[in-house]
Amino acid sequence: MTSAAFRFKLNGAILEPHQSGALYWPAEQTLIVADLHLEKAASIAAGGQFLPPYDSIETLNQLDRVIDKFRPRRLIALGDSFHDRFVAHRLHPDLLTRLQALSASLQLTWVTGNHDPEVPACLGGTAAEDIDLGPLHFRHEASPLFGQVGEVSGHFHPKASTLVKGRRYTKPVFVADSQRLILPAFGVFTGGLWVHNPAIYSLFGRQMQVFFCTKNRVLPVPMSQILPRI
Repeated sequence: MTSAAFRFKLNGAILEPHQSGALYWPAEQTLIVADLHLEKAASIAAGGQFLPPYDSIETLNQLDRVIDKFRPRRLIALGDSFHDRFVAHRLHPDLLTRLQALSASLQLTWVTGNHDPEVPACLGGTAAEDIDLGPLHFRHEASPLFGQVGEVSGHFHPKASTLVKGRRYTKPVFVADSQRLILPAFGVFTGGLWVHNPAIYSLFGRQMQVFFCTKNRVLPVPMSQILPRI
């Protein structure tokens, strides 16, 4: 028997985090992803350091699998979908065609980020700095100056460690409280920032909740069981 998916509530919206790092909002048939960082390897390679150019394909394959699971009618990408401000203009034709097909298949909103402050119109969908949808507000980076309840963002690529059978276990995590939610990076070629880092912890403090992305499910872990960074 398959156990029920973990869900939690933010400002009245019931949300389902997925182990891929995506977030599904069933009532709105909306899928949310953050920090795809498409073409990161190509961007680094342009600077003279060769890396295998397969990260974008793997990230989009993963996105396809999540879309197949949830069948959303809307997709919101929370910024840094592309690794630099120029890469979206020089996409390989196969990637461009794939993204155009994605935007044609559902309602796609590109929230702009610090890596991609502009998104070319040729990709389809719409671009915005932030958007409001019902009780939730979507933006790239959470800010202590932004007081709106229901904020959903990315940017920080949060990760955390806990003990599993006596061994340290480190994974990307969702971070939340009653005010806001930060998604982990969805891209397959991304680093992470520890949840105890002041940039993240100062936004939540003692009210922080951490949801681990394990292999097969999302698992809430009490803060008392979160290990400090080594």
